[in-house]
Amino acid sequence: MAPRLPLRPHSEPLAGRQCVSGTAVLPNEGESQRDKQTQVSVIGGGPAGSAAAISALSVGARVRLFEPSTLPRHKVCGEFLSPEIAPLLDRLGLWQSVLDARPSRIAAIQLHFHNRTRKDILPEAAFGLSRFQFDRILMEGALAQGAELERARGPAQPFTTPTVLAHGRRHAASHPSRLFGFKAHFHGPVDDSTDLFFFPGGYCGVNTVENEITNVCGLASWRVLSRCGFHYDELVHSFPPLARRLAPLTRAMDWLSAGPLVFENRLRAEFGPCVFPAGDALSFVDPFTGTGMTYAVFTGASAGRGATLDPSPVQHLLRCRRALARPTRFSALFREVLLSGWGEKLSPLAPVSWLYRATRPIVCD
Repeated sequence: MAPRLPLRPHSEPLAGRQCVSGTAVLPNEGESQRDKQTQVSVIGGGPAGSAAAISALSVGARVRLFEPSTLPRHKVCGEFLSPEIAPLLDRLGLWQSVLDARPSRIAAIQLHFHNRTRKDILPEAAFGLSRFQFDRILMEGALAQGAELERARGPAQPFTTPTVLAHGRRHAASHPSRLFGFKAHFHGPVDDSTDLFFFPGGYCGVNTVENEITNVCGLASWRVLSRCGFHYDELVHSFPPLARRLAPLTRAMDWLSAGPLVFENRLRAEFGPCVFPAGDALSFVDPFTGTGMTYAVFTGASAGRGATLDPSPVQHLLRCRRALARPTRFSALFREVLLSGWGEKLSPLAPVSWLYRATRPIVCD
């Protein structure tokens, strides 16, 4: 079970407050009931920001949700919902909406190297759902529960009221080893497996999402991509196991790309007294783990509740460290092994099921 982030309404309005050197300033007695509510700003309207907004609203806050971009839209994403996300979304009142979108059911995992394939059954069924649909469900949920959407980037630091930072990842400085993500949807035969293809300098994941669409999403170094002129069709067909997997499929959209990417872990970073980071702004997890959307919802819900009930982010950060620190370390180690080309040599030493479990977030009471 996931950590308890109860969503029952608070019995009394929460006192409005401003953050000043880690303390809470209470309102005057003459203020209106609405003014007494805690005002929470959420910067970023993706999954983490929307989850934060819903969580804050559920415990009595007023929420201003800042998002300058038009959402939903297609994004570079593995579009894999790990099993741990179901109870988190259920507490936000959104799991039925996800099921109504008819996500694909994923029962198995396969790891493909140049000359070796490892397969295992997942301990629990996972799901495939496009980021377009996932972002839509969460944003609509936040607005339906009372979040006020502003098409702007949000307030600038230093923050004087509780603020959830859910604005996504930062970009890397130029370097030949920097990494880029890419993604496209395909039409064709589908199955109930998620397939991960590892090649020197990159990897690519293939799984079905809703409406019998296949998502193909990968990550590769600048060196690898520059050799094919950043032509992603050429890249995915240059690795024989992946080319065979894609042979019966037809690409249904233009390739999307993102990067350069930074795998940044800020779980132990210092934040101000009003700042509650969530999603990629807190920790950008390796896409091959399939836990990115679970991380976003978990950290967002924790940040929204914390920003409403506690002027300090300390407890929020402790909760996130307990859940994410170990799988984040394992993921970083696996990434280095896989991108170095050693994955195929070492793959017989560890069962696929063990590698899968080692990268799961520890979201338990």
